[in-house]
This record gives sequence, structure tokens and C-alpha cells, in this order.
Amino acid sequence: MPYRRVEDPAKLRRLLEAVLLLEADLSLPVLLRHFVQEACSMTNARYGALGVLNDDRTGLAEFITVGLNDAEERAIGHRPTGLGVLGLLIVDPKPLRLANIADHPGRAGFPPGHPEMRSFLGVPVAAHDEVYGNLYLTDKVGWSEFTQDDEALVVAFAQAAGIAIENARLHDRVQEVAVLEDRDRIARDLHDAVIQRLFAIGLSLQGIARPPLEGQTLERVQRAIRDLDDTIRQIRSSIFQLSSTSSPGPGLRASVLALVHELRPVVGFDVSVSFEGPVETAVPEPTAEHLVFTIRELLTNVGRHAKASRASVLLRADTATVTLEVVDDGRGIEAASGDRTSGGRLGLANLRRRAERLGGEMVLETPEGGGTSVLWRVPI
Repeated sequence: MPYRRVEDPAKLRRLLEAVLLLEADLSLPVLLRHFVQEACSMTNARYGALGVLNDDRTGLAEFITVGLNDAEERAIGHRPTGLGVLGLLIVDPKPLRLANIADHPGRAGFPPGHPEMRSFLGVPVAAHDEVYGNLYLTDKVGWSEFTQDDEALVVAFAQAAGIAIENARLHDRVQEVAVLEDRDRIARDLHDAVIQRLFAIGLSLQGIARPPLEGQTLERVQRAIRDLDDTIRQIRSSIFQLSSTSSPGPGLRASVLALVHELRPVVGFDVSVSFEGPVETAVPEPTAEHLVFTIRELLTNVGRHAKASRASVLLRADTATVTLEVVDDGRGIEAASGDRTSGGRLGLANLRRRAERLGGEMVLETPEGGGTSVLWRVPI
């Protein structure tokens, strides 16, 4: 339906000044609150609010209020989620004016501590036919209900709010795309330049690591070759992470690193952590949760029973399997069996059953140099 025009020159000027704030460097919450405050002031509304829809457009994810004091805010408690009359605009996004909210058959009632409200004006917050939320005003001071002129003003403010929300989301999307483009560029640089140079250095060292090299010199060259191999694996894993993740955010890597940092006081030293393959994208979330639990249990055992000075965590993934290997240089599983019977052994048995339920296995070994190696492997 056609909207009524705003004809009051003073109100038009204030409306224009508010809309021009779209070009100002203001945060979205500050800008939206200003729109609600101006809408309340220009229509003599005692209370105002702006609700932003959630992603599936079934309720309100954010709710900005104007007119309530701190005590009233605390008394109300949780913000509305879009029930009752507030939800009508979600289902049917068009302006709604009521003389008394209580008379509407779709009302949901006010929660305890909520101030009484009678007259109501609600309009959808939209831009370019996309609805982002709703703008609500209640209790017009000095009048029994809001007028058509009030509706025209509030529609204009709601459109400005819709443009502000749309601009903010577009800006966020541009930032996200820029991050992803940077990731792709870094991944290409790592693959095309860094890894190729490391390969060349490794091949040169392999050519040197032949007789007549002997003794310590030969061992040092061979150790350098092994270190290069480890470095290449780490870089390849980073390339998987950079080029395969569709959006920035915490994942399995971040969870593992955070857990290892958290357990540092329990273990007693810094644990080495490495990743191989597409651990971020190939491992489904349920399996990732099992992995994090398993790492917590194994590192806790290292700290409580192994009497180790070093430990490492290796997480490796391919298209079919994810493998976790935790190695320490402690007393070994048999030497610590007396300590572990009360808790550690039971914990290890639980981890074995957990792997078997997922169709995998857990293998305990004693490395050649001593200590304990735990291999926990499950199919993806």
C-alpha cells in the first residue's frame, strides 16, 4: 500500500539529519539506537524498540530499547524473542497500529516487572525488499493512539535502519572475502615458493649425506633432512587450512591448541603440537569432539603418571582416516601401571572403547628410546 508522506518541515529536517548519519562513522548499535530515539521523540512515544531478526527469520536475535530506566531493564530480564504482537510483523511484515495492545487477539501478555503499555505502532525494518527486523513504538503521550503521520515518520526511520543493517552486513561480507583472498594468496605463495625451496634444500642435503661423510657430521646432516621433512609437512598442513576453510573462525586446530595451553599446568611443560593434512575440513564435528576429549585424557595421564619431561601431539587427517598420536618420554605404561590402575588404566580403556565404537582402534607402544606412544585412529 502507498505510504503517507511526511509534510511537516521541521520533522522533515530532523528526519533528513538522522538519515545523513548513515554516512557517519558510527557503530551499527549506536546508529540504530539513534533512529529509535528520534522516532520516539518525533511521535511523542514513551517507549521504543528495534528488533533484528535471526538468521532463519523466525524470531528476534537482537533487541534495542529506548525509554526504560536501568531498574525497569533489570526487572524485565530476558529480551523479547518475537512472540505475541511483536511476532505479527515477523509473519506479516507491514505497518500495524493499535489503540490498545491488550485488545489484540494475538497478544502474549507482558512479563512480570514490565511497564504497562497501551497504544502501539510497529513497522518492518527493510531495505531493497529485504526485511531485517521491526521498529516498535508504544504509549503515545497525550494521545490515545498513533496517527497516520506518525506511521509515515516511523516507516522512514525503519527504512534508514534497514539500510544501516544492510550496509553493515555487506561490509562484514567484504571483510570476510578479503580475508579469504589473503588466505588463498598466502597458500599459493607457500606452495609455489617456500615448499619448492625447502624441497631443493632437502635434495641437496641428501646428495651430501653420503660417504665420505662420517660420524657426527653425517648425523647432523641426516637430522637436518628430517627437520626439513617435518617443516614441509607442517607447511602443507597450513596450506590445507588456508585454502580449504570457507570462512574464518575457530575449528579443530584452535580447539586442540587451546586445550594444550589449558593443560600446561597439569602436564608441567609445553607440549609440542603438529598437524598434517586437512584436519580442519576433513574431520566431522562429532569426531572432532571425540578427538579433543581423547587428547585431554591422554595429556592428563602424562601429567599425573608418566613423570615425563617432553610430550608431543600429532594430529593427521586424510580423506579416509584421522589419526592422533601422543608420545611422551616418561616411565612407560608398564612402569606407571601401579599409578594408573586407579584412574589412568580405566581412562585408557574408555578411550579404546570410544575408538572401537567409531570403527577405529587405539594402540599403546613403547618407543625405542622409552616412554609411551598412544595411537588413536578412527575412520572419517
